[in-house]
Amino acid sequence: MCIGIPMRITAIDGLVARCEAKGIERDATLLMLGPDAVSVGDHVVVHLGHAIERIDAERAAEAWALYDEMLAALEADSDRRGG
Repeated sequence: MCIGIPMRITAIDGLVARCEAKGIERDATLLMLGPDAVSVGDHVVVHLGHAIERIDAERAAEAWALYDEMLAALEADSDRRGG
């Protein structure tokens, strides 16, 4: 399963955006959006190192809430199984 990760752009250098989410930083190419489609502070969905969609902060927060729920469920299941 592949999912895109919502991240906030912290810097842009040409076609590369430095993005951050939950304290993790990654570079993402802007080839699919173009450098003029986003600005520092914008949220994007990053998939396989590419910013594939610009989203608003609310949608990014909703996605992270869902991801946090999934991670908590996986952790609870792992704890029940003893692993």
